[in-house]
Amino acid sequence: MPNSPEVSRTHYVASMPELAFTGLSEQWLLRTCGHLHWTALAAQAQLAAPDFYDAQGNKSYAAFTAIKVRDARLDDIVENQRFAIEASVRRVPGARHFGQYRVLTPEAVIARIEMVSTFVRRERHRDNHSVSRAMFEAGAPRQMPPAAAELVAQAKRFRADDWTRHSRLLRDAHATEHVVDYLPCPSLDFNGASLLYFASFQSMVERAEWHWRSAATSVPPALVEREMAFYGNANVGERLKLRFGARYTGHDGISHWCSISRASDKVRIADIVTHKRWSHE
Repeated sequence: MPNSPEVSRTHYVASMPELAFTGLSEQWLLRTCGHLHWTALAAQAQLAAPDFYDAQGNKSYAAFTAIKVRDARLDDIVENQRFAIEASVRRVPGARHFGQYRVLTPEAVIARIEMVSTFVRRERHRDNHSVSRAMFEAGAPRQMPPAAAELVAQAKRFRADDWTRHSRLLRDAHATEHVVDYLPCPSLDFNGASLLYFASFQSMVERAEWHWRSAATSVPPALVEREMAFYGNANVGERLKLRFGARYTGHDGISHWCSISRASDKVRIADIVTHKRWSHE
């Protein structure tokens, strides 16, 4: 695949599918950027449709390993407003692809999204515990763009449990212990490949945060930044444990860290750090 990313721009008008209570829907945005990423990989591979097979002929899918939403002001988007998503996707070392996305209104950039993906396949039919990296032909570039390198490095720190601070969130000073049981719904949380969909992880944390907040009748805080690292998947019917290990609440907003594990074998499959501001600021 070539490593000279073309920048595309797709235009939208904000209506009910794109909007949430606090502006542009983050889940819609993640799903849409994931779709743009997927179709860009197909175009770069000169495929009419995103239908990938690895070197051994196994059906393969693009799976995100790290995502960062930053500089977000999704509440700037209102009903019937025109906006666009600018996208560029390139191949990077380690059999991965790096996508950069900007959400633009006529006045400003209101969010930036960075996404690192790799190709995966199942070792055993319909068993999402057996998802492993798919092998494709060599030829990836040797240099990693700085933004991609930092996103990959942070995901590694999360997985190694080797971090102490993420923006204003201090792991030790803001330590807490709050556990939520969650049973993913097949018709809502899984995708057409029968995998637990990456955008569902954000949705789980949002629901858990809303239930946990002591002032649930107040206006919800607005997203500023969310960073997610993914390590595994889960099967339909499998319960998850959402463990909030650090939480900050102050005049400038709220932040928290949540790790997600399979209840059956206690394998951690994701870490998610969220930063929000109060909507009136």
